[in-house]
Amino acid sequence: MSLQSRDRNRAGQYAAAAGLTLLGSAAGLVAWSRLLVNRHMPLPPALPGRHERIISRRAGALSLYSAGEADGVPLLLIHSINAAANAYEVRPLYLHYRGRRPVYALDLPGFGFSDRSRRRYTPRLMVEAIHAAVDEIRQRHGGCVIDALALSLSASFLARASLECSDAYRSLALISPTGFDAQLSGEGPPDGHRGRDWLRDALDRPPFGRPLFDALVTRPSMRFFLQKTFGSPDIGEDLLNYDYASAHQPGAEHAPWCFIAGHLFPTDTTRLYEQLRLPVWMVHGVRGDFVDYRLVPRVADRPNWRVETLPTGAFPHFEQPEAVMAGYDAFLAQLGAPSARRPG
Repeated sequence: MSLQSRDRNRAGQYAAAAGLTLLGSAAGLVAWSRLLVNRHMPLPPALPGRHERIISRRAGALSLYSAGEADGVPLLLIHSINAAANAYEVRPLYLHYRGRRPVYALDLPGFGFSDRSRRRYTPRLMVEAIHAAVDEIRQRHGGCVIDALALSLSASFLARASLECSDAYRSLALISPTGFDAQLSGEGPPDGHRGRDWLRDALDRPPFGRPLFDALVTRPSMRFFLQKTFGSPDIGEDLLNYDYASAHQPGAEHAPWCFIAGHLFPTDTTRLYEQLRLPVWMVHGVRGDFVDYRLVPRVADRPNWRVETLPTGAFPHFEQPEAVMAGYDAFLAQLGAPSARRPG
């Protein structure tokens, strides 16, 4: 046998071995996921108070928490977007304001107790969910305006929702909003997204879609990403524990795969912020992976914007809740106080 023939045979053997190894690894991943991963972990409500589902024609079944016994302007809280997002992310704010004013928290589509079916999750779907929650809240409180607060990427969804229905809001609050950085700023087509359908279809497809997601949301992996968010090993074990349980539910993979494929990132985020005319309070940290706010000067000097910075990561309301509440309360104190009724 010639040297060239031996090399071809050896290459073929290596390729066959690599293929068998890959196939074995894939089969092992699927078997591990199906046999050893609990996808039905007990998941208690993320927040105290009333917990219910409201039905939206455009966004599906939505999970809404509320503590509406107090008088005042209703406050809607909206969590961020990530592989294990849910309303627990706004828990410090919810606990602080319940009893002082009506407070609500929404599980966005694909997360928490909201509809987690396999579908395309986009900014438009999230905006429709916010519209549905705001309509429900206003109906319960005599049609009054509300205050709304959103975290991270959801700040862009809230901005668009308020622009489409500005008479429903008194003010907006944005904690660590995306869209002021070099990578995710946007002046592209309105109401668009950065999604790659081929990537989403490749990821969110049996038999490997769920096993790959299960590998992504192991406890060590989730701890790693939370540490990047906080910029510190001190992440709050209760948050990690709830996120872990929330990520181990039927259908938990569908919205995160859309997130990873880019479908939940708007193309025009910066322009949305610049169009806001409502009073806006914004706070962000200086630690961790989410600290690029180079475009904030484009809005910071506007009379309707108030921007604050804290020595924290991207979840300052977990690290320094007193400072966050004090800053937000000072902002709210400068606003008028329209009347609001208790829910009937």
